[in-house]
Amino acid sequence: MECSPSSPPPPGFPDAHSFSFVHAASPLLLFANRRDVRLVDAGGAKLESTIVVSGLEDAAAVDFQYSQGVIYWTDVSEEAIKQTLFNQSGGAVQSVIVSGLVSPDGLACDWVGKKLYWTDSETNRIEVASLNGTSRKVLFWQDLDQPRAIALDPAHGYMYWTDWGETPRIERAGMDSSVRKIIVDSDIYWPNGLTIDLEEQKLYWADAKLSFIHRANLDGSFRQKVVEGSLTHPFALTLSGDTLYWTDWQTHSIHACNKRTGEKRREILGALYSPMDIQVLSQDRQPYFHTPCEEDNGGCSHLCLLSPREPFYACACPTGVQLEDDGKTCKAGAEEVLLLARRTDLRRISLDMPDFTDIILQVDDIRHAIAIDYDPVERYVYWTDDEVRAIRRAYLDGSGAQTLVSTEINDPDGIAVDWVARNLYWTDTGTNRIEVTRLNGTSRKILISENLDEPRAIVLNPAMGYMYWTDWGESPKIECAHLDGQARRVLVNTSLGWPNGLALDLQEGKLYWGDAKTDKIEVINIDGTKRRTLLEDKLPHIFGFTLLGDYIYWTDWQRRSIERVHKVKANRDIIIDQLPDLMGLKAVNVARVIGERD
Repeated sequence: MECSPSSPPPPGFPDAHSFSFVHAASPLLLFANRRDVRLVDAGGAKLESTIVVSGLEDAAAVDFQYSQGVIYWTDVSEEAIKQTLFNQSGGAVQSVIVSGLVSPDGLACDWVGKKLYWTDSETNRIEVASLNGTSRKVLFWQDLDQPRAIALDPAHGYMYWTDWGETPRIERAGMDSSVRKIIVDSDIYWPNGLTIDLEEQKLYWADAKLSFIHRANLDGSFRQKVVEGSLTHPFALTLSGDTLYWTDWQTHSIHACNKRTGEKRREILGALYSPMDIQVLSQDRQPYFHTPCEEDNGGCSHLCLLSPREPFYACACPTGVQLEDDGKTCKAGAEEVLLLARRTDLRRISLDMPDFTDIILQVDDIRHAIAIDYDPVERYVYWTDDEVRAIRRAYLDGSGAQTLVSTEINDPDGIAVDWVARNLYWTDTGTNRIEVTRLNGTSRKILISENLDEPRAIVLNPAMGYMYWTDWGESPKIECAHLDGQARRVLVNTSLGWPNGLALDLQEGKLYWGDAKTDKIEVINIDGTKRRTLLEDKLPHIFGFTLLGDYIYWTDWQRRSIERVHKVKANRDIIIDQLPDLMGLKAVNVARVIGERD
C-alpha cells in the first residue's frame, strides 16, 4: 500500500504539528477497572495505582476534560454516564446522563467544543451532549451494529469509531455527523480500542480476535503493523509521546510499547480486577486551539458541533427537535410526538425527526401501564396502570404526577380525554364498565355496565358528542353512544376477533381499528358504512393504535415494534423495532395548545 499523507487541517484550524507537545517523562494513566476508576504513574518506581472513584458497578469507558479537572466514565450496569473532579480527593460523583442508555461502551470528550460523545452497543446509537448532559442529540442510528470505541480529532472536526458487529469496520464522520465514511473494513474482526496520535496524525486500533495493534493515516490509508501475534485480548489503548499503552482482559494488566515499532514491550501494571478503557491524563492530549464555536456558541441556540466542512461548524438541536430555516435556532421542542405506555415506563418519540428516538418520561412507580392519552389544553399525559389499579396523570416532562382514580378499578384497558368538556373516560375489562370522571378525578360516574364483555379501546368525538369503543368478548363488536352513554348502538359485529386498537379521523369522518386475531387494519365511515380493509399482511398482534395526520400508528406485541401506515397510500414503515413490553400509544401535536372551547 502506498504511503499517502494525512489530510491537512481545514482553513481556520491550526496545523496539528504547530501544537506544543511537551511530553511528560512519566505520564499518568487514567483507566476504568469496572469496580473503580484509577490512576497510575507509568514511570513511577512502585507502579501502584491510586483509586479515583470506588464502589462502581461496571465502569467501562473513561475520558476527561483536563482544563476543567473533570473525569467522565460510563457505567454499563447503571446505564449511566458520570463525572467527578480529579484534582480534589474524595470529589463528589455527579450523574451526567441517566436515561436512554443500555450499554454505553465508548466515550470521548471534545475538550475544545465542550461536548461528550458516546456509543451504545445495544441501542446502536452514537450520541452527543453538552458536558453537563443537556441538549442531547442522536447523531447516528442507522447502519450501526455493535459500535464500541470512539475517538475525536477536533482540530480537523472528525470523529472515529469501531464497530464489531456482523460487518466489522472502523468509520469516521464529521463531529456534526456529516461526511460519514468507512475507512477500514478488511483484516478486522473485533476492533476494540481506538486512539488518535494528534502529533503524527495517525489512527491506532486493537483487534481482540486477530490479536494485533495496527495503525494508519486518519483516512485509513498506509496501514502498518505495530504489534502482532503475541497479544492475548487487547481492549483499549492510548498513547503519549513515543509510547503506546493498552489494557488486556486476559492478562488483567496494562502494557506498553514503542508506538512505531512495537518494541520495548513491557507490563506497566498487573493483577488488576478488570481493566477496561484507558487514557493518558495530560494536557498534551488536549491541546487548545480556537474554534468557530467559541464566540457566541457559533450563533447556535443549542449545540455548536465542529465539522470538517466550511464553515467548520454546524448548529444542531436536541434529539427530536427541528432546526429553524436560519440554520442556527432550534424550535421550542418536538411538535408531533408519539406518547407510549411501556409497562414500567412512559416514553415520548418525536415524529419530527427521522431517528424516532424514544425518551423516557421521568415518572416514578409505574408498574404496568396500559392505555395512554393526552390533554392539549393543560398538557397532561393520562395513563392507566392495571397492577396498581389506578388512573394517573403527569406533565410531558414527568413532573406533577398525580393519582386520579384508585378505587373500584380492576383492568383499565382504554382511556380517552374529552378536552372540550374536561372529562376523562375509561373502559375496565375487569368490572365490564365504561366510566367517566372530571379530569381532576372528581364526579365519577358509571356510564355503561350492561352487555359489556371485554371492553377495550375507547375514542371520543367531542364536537359531535359521541364515544366509540371496542369489545373483544365472546361476541366481538365496535359500538358507539352519546358521551352521556345514551343512544347506544352497534357499528360492527361481523368478521371481528380481538379488536384491540381504535382511532378516529375527525377531519375525514372515519373510524379505524386494528384486530389482533384477524390480523387486519380496517376502516368505516363513522356512521358504520363503507367498511374496507386498509392492511392485512404481517400484523401478528396489534395492541396500541392511534392516528395523527396521514398516518396510523400501532404497537405489535409479537414483533415488539411500533409501525405506521399511510391511511391513503398504505405505505408502511417501522418506527421502533425490538422494544419489548409495548402497550398503548397516542400520537399528538403537542405544539398546538388549544383553548377549552377550540
